[in-house]
Amino acid sequence: MSKIEELTNRIVAFRDARDWKQFHNPKDAALSLVLEAVEVMEHFQWKNGEEMQKHLKEHGTEVGEELADVLYWVLLMGYDFNIDVLEALEKKMTKNESKYPVEKAKGVHTKYTQL
Repeated sequence: MSKIEELTNRIVAFRDARDWKQFHNPKDAALSLVLEAVEVMEHFQWKNGEEMQKHLKEHGTEVGEELADVLYWVLLMGYDFNIDVLEALEKKMTKNESKYPVEKAKGVHTKYTQL
């Protein structure tokens, strides 16, 4: 069993032991994912590059916890929606590699439609 499968099983067991599945419809799960992502963003709001680096050194654990919350919802939604998130990521990376070939995209932030 992979680490992702172990984590997913632990997340599902945590949720189910508390009878929270009743609250986890797709809309509310997606909303929770976004809210957790916003909590990551809050760590960097109003900070310049130097301030962000300092904040990460001083609050890296807290940022990690927020990233873990995002991953929690990604894995739980993948489980509930019967989507293999790792497989989906592999397919998406293949697609991105095609859309953003190194020779056109290296060092630029242009959207693939403008390359």
